[in-house]
Amino acid sequence: MHDAELENWHDYEVQSPREIVALLRQIGEKKQLIRMKIKGEADVCVTSILDVDADEGIFILDRSINREQNERIVAANSVLCETYLDKIRILFSVGGFQDVEFKGSGALAAALPASLIRLQRRESYRMPTPLTTPVPVLIALPLDLGGGKASFPLADISCGGISLLDNKLQLNSTVGQTLSHCRIDLPEIGPVTTSLQVRNALDLTMLNNKPTRRIGCMFVDISRGNMAAVQRYITKLERERNARLAGLS
Repeated sequence: MHDAELENWHDYEVQSPREIVALLRQIGEKKQLIRMKIKGEADVCVTSILDVDADEGIFILDRSINREQNERIVAANSVLCETYLDKIRILFSVGGFQDVEFKGSGALAAALPASLIRLQRRESYRMPTPLTTPVPVLIALPLDLGGGKASFPLADISCGGISLLDNKLQLNSTVGQTLSHCRIDLPEIGPVTTSLQVRNALDLTMLNNKPTRRIGCMFVDISRGNMAAVQRYITKLERERNARLAGLS
């Protein structure tokens, strides 16, 4: 973990103060351990969040049991922090730590980070998409169904592929079947074109008792530009979700 990592991952940067507070509070509530590393030094301090004060704009960490380590943390211009929340890697850089007392014990306090990085294994991490305003996936139909393209609502998306709903059971859902020249119209991002390979299919009954089929597909030969658009859309969905969580906290 180093500063270059934070610079390389700016696409995954969270800058909303409310979102940062919500994430730090979740880390504290779940008692997730935080690895702290002073820039340029080899040793690592393991700590945890004791409190997040949004009004004061500070958060409080437990002190190291090593007194000299605490002194170096307080003197440091930059301390890199790394932790995990629900298997998602969280990184942020903080400076200006101060010795404080919290509930009768020594602790470390610092200003809330201006930004943090959220990373996850996006190939397997699927983000649900809004079903109230469905994202259309346009797929060519076989000639025996009239040809042309039909629109199917997107159910979720990841950097590995998508799931869609085939409400009229029109698609060949055989595992291994490739659906060529598909187009996903991502709101505020733009269209993504790619081939899709069927990986799984599940017949479902909706709340209105209508049958549907959920088809999980893997991207095939997707271009770098289209993959970048998918990543931007996933980041957009995450920020919207975190903003909702922050509003509820």
